[in-house]
Amino acid sequence: MELEEAIKKRTATRKFDKRQIEKEKLDRILNIARLAPSAKNIQPIKIYVVQSENGINKIDKTTKCRYGAPTVLIICGDKEEAYHKDNYSTYEMDCSILATHIMLESANIDVDSIWIESFDQKMIKKEFEIEDKYTPVCLIPLGYKAKDCPVNPMHTKRKTISELVEYK
Repeated sequence: MELEEAIKKRTATRKFDKRQIEKEKLDRILNIARLAPSAKNIQPIKIYVVQSENGINKIDKTTKCRYGAPTVLIICGDKEEAYHKDNYSTYEMDCSILATHIMLESANIDVDSIWIESFDQKMIKKEFEIEDKYTPVCLIPLGYKAKDCPVNPMHTKRKTISELVEYK
């Protein structure tokens, strides 16, 4: 699939069916994530893959936004390891770039996803015994869209180029 097609196809899926994504597809998604750029190429990121029933139950304790996805990625960054400049750590930016790679590759191989920022960060760390140095930045549920998944009415609503871009 062309990059532009994957970008246009990607949408926030808010209802997944129960089918687990194939290991080959998950491996491909994770490898593309591994290739994501980060500031100074430090790669201060850790991805936790949650697929077990126990793990999914823990995810459900921390957010109402799993939408039935059978796989959830917990994207974490190491604030101290990340590049620093003027009291700013790039860990959130680095995690965001990686998460975008995940969502675009998912769309490219017909796996659906959604970016979740609404979760209990402290509870995620506790439930999954995540090292103190890592901060959960987002969750990315992955799977296949349910047949009765509602269409996101905002998906194609975009500002015009003239509203978005200004030349100086």
